[in-house]
Amino acid sequence: GLPGDYENLKRLLAPLAEKTPVCAALGNHDDRRNFLAAFTATPGKRQPVEGKFVSVLEHGPLRFVFLDSLMEPDVTPGFLGKRQRMWLENSLAAGDGKPVLVFVHHTLGDGDNDLLDVEWLFRILVPARQVKAVVYGHSHRYHFDTRDGIHLINIPAVGYNFTDSEPVGWVEAALTADGADFKLRATGGNREKDGKVTSVSWRG
Repeated sequence: GLPGDYENLKRLLAPLAEKTPVCAALGNHDDRRNFLAAFTATPGKRQPVEGKFVSVLEHGPLRFVFLDSLMEPDVTPGFLGKRQRMWLENSLAAGDGKPVLVFVHHTLGDGDNDLLDVEWLFRILVPARQVKAVVYGHSHRYHFDTRDGIHLINIPAVGYNFTDSEPVGWVEAALTADGADFKLRATGGNREKDGKVTSVSWRG
């Protein structure tokens, strides 16, 4: 999360950012101050959550909510905090029913290195029927699961995997108001499932 890291990232993302919105959910290796200094203008609308970088992007038939689970740079576990959770609950309650995908960096388990207030998060998400999926990373693993009808999509690392059984790469998603097709683009690691499409339907 050094200033030069973000300048380099901004340069690498520029060709993509010219064609489509590029949004970020900050994680445990980020430095919020340095990120915001480099990315002074970001797609979507930044939300008034003190001490956090939270944004909402309206794109096509869906609403994308990007949460900030960063505690401090290089502190492994994540934490949303009460202010962010209150904003999320109020935002969802005031919503228009448009399908929502939530993005957060940290894993959704109960381990010491996961999102520490994950149970508080799901107390907000489960009753909000417009929330269809949570997309997250942190584990360097590619995995699909569900919780109370909400799809949990753990996307792979783009840089390196922790185990040889996991891919390195990215995921291409074809999203609709009813569901999505996720295609793995494995560029390294275990490439056995490169090109495989996983289809999901959103809860009603």
